[in-house]
Amino acid sequence: MTTIIAAIAENNALGKDNDLIWHLPSDLIRFKKTTTGHHIIMGRNTYESIGKPLPNRTTVIITRNPKYKAEGCIVVNSITAALEVAKSDASPFIIGGAQIYKEAILLADQLDITEVHHEFEADVFFPKIDVNIWQETKRERFEADEKDKYSYSYVSYERIK
Repeated sequence: MTTIIAAIAENNALGKDNDLIWHLPSDLIRFKKTTTGHHIIMGRNTYESIGKPLPNRTTVIITRNPKYKAEGCIVVNSITAALEVAKSDASPFIIGGAQIYKEAILLADQLDITEVHHEFEADVFFPKIDVNIWQETKRERFEADEKDKYSYSYVSYERIK
């Protein structure tokens, strides 16, 4: 079950200048808990914005640069090659960025989305979630508080068979 995991704003914003726009500590904790022990698949820009392999996960980087190397990571040149590398994992996660999401949304089985209830200025966006392809299966809302500046919801989708 390949899952896309992403935090997106109400206007589908993902980030700006190769960085996150908002900071939700609770969502970062959930991301770590959800992806630990699994393959995480990402594009080179996303990897470089993180700066290192995330602990207790197998990092798979997609890049068109055949000479690209990243210590402690697996480097491939396509989303299909990344999924092939991760086939031993029953639940690999695709963690971005925008171009990888655009390709992966055609292949993924599930979406694990944090909807940030705010609009942001951005230069990269998540693809539109087509309700003819994706069925919402769970939603849990959280209000802004002293730790998390913005209200948000965790929303799960499954591909309609």
